[in-house]
Amino acid sequence: MSATIIDGKAIAADLRARVAAEVARVAGAHGFVPGIAVVLVGNDPASEVYVRTKTRQVVETGMRSFDQHLPDSAREDELLALVARLNADPAVHGILVQLPLPPQIDPQKVIAAIDPAKDVDGFHPLNAGRLARGLPGLVPCTPLACVILAKTVRPALAGLDAVVIGRSNIVGKPLVQLLIAESATVTVAHTKTRDLPALCRGKDLLFAAIGRAELVKGDWIKPGATVIDVGINRVTGADGKARIVGDVAFDEARAVAGAITPVPGGVGPMTIACLLVNTLRAACAARGLPAPAV
Repeated sequence: MSATIIDGKAIAADLRARVAAEVARVAGAHGFVPGIAVVLVGNDPASEVYVRTKTRQVVETGMRSFDQHLPDSAREDELLALVARLNADPAVHGILVQLPLPPQIDPQKVIAAIDPAKDVDGFHPLNAGRLARGLPGLVPCTPLACVILAKTVRPALAGLDAVVIGRSNIVGKPLVQLLIAESATVTVAHTKTRDLPALCRGKDLLFAAIGRAELVKGDWIKPGATVIDVGINRVTGADGKARIVGDVAFDEARAVAGAITPVPGGVGPMTIACLLVNTLRAACAARGLPAPAV
């Protein structure tokens, strides 16, 4: 048995094309262009690459990009003042402050300062609460990407047994809420879970988001299960070269699972595509328009 590879790049490209078509439609019909401000503080190399990718894709879909870059020495009050200006700017429909932030800045204070209607990362406490209550709101991009990818091979998640390995506010917890909304039966696991391999073996859906390279082995996986790997870990091979791996031992898992996302090329591209979706949704909501059909 060899698992179907869930091609996140191709699925993300299709989603971006649909976003671009909808951006063109609203621009023509309603005379406005969605805009997003991505704020980067400092010069973290990984963050810089990620922000450049986001900016390129924003522009490619026809949206406006309002990039903001503050030095690593920026004070918390400077960043909060910038967020306040972006909150007040009607051309900016989405605000994303790239994490991590320098140690002198409290990320929770910054997240709470973003207008919830422009919180395209879906991290604001109000949006987190709306998700937990099953109310409409902006949803964190990576969990949204995970559910979309799973549904490409399992269109109906209702009644399926799922395990989410990881309980972070960014991925694990919101992913659980999204799966509950799909009527899946969800178990949350983490580093202190007793006999984690045994817990995973009976699950139809396995989402790995714990940040440990190749933790999930092939014999943890139920034959035919769908595996969504959120992990991005840099490891050094026997040849001394660095490579990126997920939280799942891919080659082992592929021999057992029914479908699996690769790393890279799985959840990552879809996360950015979902950010574009959130920006489009926020822009339409700001104009009192129905949610876009993407």
